[in-house]
Parts: sequence; structure tokens; C-alpha cells
Amino acid sequence: MSCNDKINEPKRNTIKLLGKVAGSAWVMGKAPLVFSKTTTTVRILGTHVTLQETLRQQAMADLGINLVFEPRGSAAVLQKASMAPQSFDLYEQWSNSIRVLWSSKAIQAIDKKRIQNWDEINNLSKTGQLNTNSNFGAGDAPYRILHVQNNGELGTDHTDQLSFLPYVHNVDSFGYNTNHIKQGIPYETESWGWLLDPKNKGKVGIVNAPTIGVFDLALAAQGQGLMTFNDIGAISNNELDKLFDILIELKRQDHFNGFWTSVPESVQFMKSGRVHIESMFSPAASQLNGMGIPVTYAAPKEGYRGWHGVMCLSSATQGRVKDAAYDYMNWWLSGWPGAFIARQGYYISNPQRSAKYLSGAEWDYWYQGKPASSNLMGTDGKTVVKQGEIRRGGSYEKRFSNVAVWNSVMQSYDYSLQKWYEFINS
Repeated sequence: MSCNDKINEPKRNTIKLLGKVAGSAWVMGKAPLVFSKTTTTVRILGTHVTLQETLRQQAMADLGINLVFEPRGSAAVLQKASMAPQSFDLYEQWSNSIRVLWSSKAIQAIDKKRIQNWDEINNLSKTGQLNTNSNFGAGDAPYRILHVQNNGELGTDHTDQLSFLPYVHNVDSFGYNTNHIKQGIPYETESWGWLLDPKNKGKVGIVNAPTIGVFDLALAAQGQGLMTFNDIGAISNNELDKLFDILIELKRQDHFNGFWTSVPESVQFMKSGRVHIESMFSPAASQLNGMGIPVTYAAPKEGYRGWHGVMCLSSATQGRVKDAAYDYMNWWLSGWPGAFIARQGYYISNPQRSAKYLSGAEWDYWYQGKPASSNLMGTDGKTVVKQGEIRRGGSYEKRFSNVAVWNSVMQSYDYSLQKWYEFINS
């Protein structure tokens, strides 16, 4: 094998993983001005979930560095990151992207010793459970892929090398407009099956992200009694065939009204009346409630689809940019950022440090599952929780005790991509 063959081998492997790749590597940046004092720039590739302007401005002010955010849809983010590590310094998305990024050599290991508040990070990402009664959840639970093993693989034995920084996380489900769909009871009547219920025909939206949407729809098919799975975190090719036969037939019957690729788009789907029920991320439900649109974020009886945010170092990032990237990672665990994202319904891996940046009413509502003792503001300054309301699904521990499956890259990943795009284009 030639030197060039060795260089291109990871890219060829990624093409196999992604199934479809467009374009070639991006070359970015200029040679540093050795004799000039310049502000270090860190380029961050990710999604709208965490790449928000308020966070960027606060981090730049706190750290004295320049941050360039590049938010994209989740599929586009993963494709670019895996094929062009020189185009970014830090990557922010979800744990289902880790296996693709690691196998393509797009990211480098993070030195655990450089994470200042590592000891404060709770056990969800370290051992898989916040308490002994919690479900581990099927699929790529974060603790299964966090540590780099001595053989270079990812696994559960704790080492000083991490594949990602654990930080933002939550459980996902779906949102529904109670002007059109009767409000259900958390963990009792609310069901993923509602996404495929004939009563909602023509008013259903689904997230257009293969490694996420496939689990929403698998949970929906199971919840509606259309099929079952041996292991929903490792769906077989035969099971995928059956699932997508069902979904394609429903699509031909115009059951689905649209497939969204970003939080703003999902908000627009519901705001415009295009859909009455859809796959949804928590900030979208908060934004819609702030607009006066009565969207309930479900606590499905089958359990949630869990996700864990990952912050990864590009394999191409070195020198002072790498140092600044570590500063940014540590900033995320410093307290203020965790409080900020709590106000849109997300959790941080070391919540106690963020507690002092939240009012007692905010902490009790967002983390403890207690009734709001006052109206609570979202990140946009609008009221998103009214006094007396209780968070759907209850406390942090309650919600993460009910994870059915984690966002995952399955062994059938290649085939699931093929089937997903057949479905979208049918």
C-alpha cells in the first residue's frame, strides 16, 4: 500500500459508512502571522441546537477568543465532518455520530486530564445510569462509546482518553398541538404510535435524519402495533425491510406532511398549521409555547429516544487553536452555559455547577420536576412556563429512567441509510 493509499483509506471507509458522499476535502485557513498578536479563532461545526448566537457571544467575552459557528442540519454536519476534518476545530452534535467520526479518523482523542470539572460529570455518561432504577436504554448509550480503549477502539473501560466531551443532553419524543389532538397522560396514554395513527393522517411531521428518524418511526410502528423488534437499538435488515414497507405505503397515502431538518423548520411546520404532531426537540416546543401555540411535549409510555451531546476535537486541530478549543470545552462545564440551555429544556452533565445560575423556581421546575412557583422565561426572554405548570415527564432522574433507545449507528447503518432515502424519495 502506498503512502497516498494509507492517507485515503479512512476516507474510503467513511464513504462506505455514509453510503453517499458529495464533494472533496475543504482546505481552510491561512498561515499564522508569527510576529502579530492575533485573537485565536476556533471554528465549530454543529447544529442549531447548541450553536446559538447568545452562547457564542458569551463564550467570546469570557474566553477572549474568536468563535466561528457553522450550524447545519444533522446529516449535512456529519457528512462534512467525517470527510473534511481540516474544515473545523470542534464538532458539536449527538453521540450517534461518534462511531462514524472515530472510524473515519476525523476526530482525535480528548485528554481527560485537561477537562477541569471532569469529576463533577454525573454517571449518566460514565456508567449509563443516574440511579440504579434507570433503564440503560438500547443502542449506543453514551457510556458504551465514551472511552478510547488501549487497542484504539471505543468501549466501557475507563481510560484517560475520551472520544467526546459529555455536556448537553436530553430525551426526545414528539410534540402535538392540543387544539387538534386531545392531551394525553404522561407515561400512560401518550404513545409514539400517535405518529402513525390514521386519525392524524396528513398532519404528521418527521425529522429528516436517518439515525434519529428511524428510531422515532420504529417506536411509532411498535407503539401502533404494526410490528415488533428483537432489539430496537440494533434493527436487522429484515426488520428494516418490514418497517419501511409500512412507512412507504403510508407515505403514498399522504400520511406524512413533511420532513424537517432543523429546529427552526420544525417550529415553522407547527406554527403554520402544516402539522399537528411531529418529531420534535425540546427547544421547538418551548419556542412554540412562547408564541402562544399550545404544544405538548409528550412523555411516551414506550419510553423516550435519548440523545447525548458530544463535543469532539478535529484530528487536524493542533497548537494554540487546540488549546483554545480545550478552553471552550471547559467553558461549557463552567456553570453559565448549563443554566442557559436549561431554560430551553436541556440538561448539562454537571448540573450542580449550573444550579447557582438558575433561580430556585427554575431549578425546581427544570431539574426537580416540581410545579413552577412563578412564570419562567425561555432563552428568548418570553414566558415558556406559567406558574403552577409541571414539566412534562417529571424530573431529570425520572425522564432519564425511561429511555427506550439512544440515538445510534447500528450494524445495519448502511442498509438503514439506503432504506431511509428510498422512503424520503418514494
